[in-house]
Amino acid sequence: MQRILSSQLSRHVGATVRIAGWVHRRRLLKSVAFLIVRDAAGLAQVVVTDPAVRAAVEKLTEETVVEVTARVVANDTAPAGVELTEPTVRPLGPPAVPPPFDLYRPALTATLPTQLDHAPAALRHPTRSAALRISAAAVGGFRAALDTRGFVEIHTPKVVASSTESGANVFALDWFGRPAYLAQSPQFYKQLMVGVFERVYEVGPVFRAEPHDTVRHLAQYTSLDVELGFVADHRDVMRVLRDVLCGMLDAVRERAAGALATLDVAAPEVPAEIPAVHFTEALAIAGAPADEPDLAPAHERALGEWARAEHGSDFLFVTGYPMAKRPFYTHPDPARPAYSNGFDLLFRGMELVTGGQRLHRYEDYLAALAARGEPVEPYAGYIDAFRHGMPPHGGFAIGLERFVARLTGAANVREVTAFPRDLHRLTP
Repeated sequence: MQRILSSQLSRHVGATVRIAGWVHRRRLLKSVAFLIVRDAAGLAQVVVTDPAVRAAVEKLTEETVVEVTARVVANDTAPAGVELTEPTVRPLGPPAVPPPFDLYRPALTATLPTQLDHAPAALRHPTRSAALRISAAAVGGFRAALDTRGFVEIHTPKVVASSTESGANVFALDWFGRPAYLAQSPQFYKQLMVGVFERVYEVGPVFRAEPHDTVRHLAQYTSLDVELGFVADHRDVMRVLRDVLCGMLDAVRERAAGALATLDVAAPEVPAEIPAVHFTEALAIAGAPADEPDLAPAHERALGEWARAEHGSDFLFVTGYPMAKRPFYTHPDPARPAYSNGFDLLFRGMELVTGGQRLHRYEDYLAALAARGEPVEPYAGYIDAFRHGMPPHGGFAIGLERFVARLTGAANVREVTAFPRDLHRLTP
């Protein structure tokens, strides 16, 4: 008899079926016992009246893996409107050691550090696994939106010979006796691949050795990177980003509707045109000094509130960041060279995406590095490609975990990360 999932039981009323999963909970009453079995699709209620089967169920611990063969009976009060009766229950392994928290409760009451210490078990809770389902759906939507627009998925090295972001901290390692680093982003490679495919994207890990200990930073996170050629300026990149966000949120609604319901959240609509303000205007809106070189988290929150109040939008573009705060490969605004053709996208008052137009002429790269006092040699393999003809291009990167955290309302990005890596955590 082939195993079926709990979500399929309603199609088999009156039939004998086989399910398998984890002991989610046991309720031992005087005349009847209820065994709740959890599988990847949900919960199934097993009704036990036979004394011998009850005795076996009483010995089971929560999270023990079992197989149940039983008859499907309609019951409006049971999960999915059906329950299993006249069961045979067979353990598929030894009795499990219960985790240090109750997975059957509606919410995990353990502290976040405890959950992260016991992540393999904590992730089984519906609220934790729901966030990961949303994450998977978002990545699926990201890929689909770009595939239909002629983008090619690429896979670039995560061990590199020099840092991507000049001046940023990197994780150093020994590469067969030579110094190497974990990649901070696929930035250089995705630009080079514009010279091959014109439009490329990548889904992969990036590593930032920055000693942040905040609710929004991780030392390793998943970056959704995009780069496209033959742009007029950064506004072409912003339009693609808007469409990609729509695709991601549409996929979340379609593929992770149950997960959204579990967390009691809704995916927001993306405006047909996301409102945009220049950096100088953003400072005024946020009440920041006019000479402020960057936006602080408090400024981002103020801008998010303004975008919601003035435009009814959860999203806001801030364009024209000062060149001094952007990487050397950023294209300046021809009309205002002190400012960039770069942007950030704020999602509910927090930076979600950084992007913009890049330099595409070899001479401009030499000048940009010289202006910052950077040597050319570490970047020679990268900038040499621009001698061979590169179109005007630009791109962006979305932090997946931060996107899911903002979407679900999680207070800490670690709540939506399976096995986070940060300043203090290297296991499990």
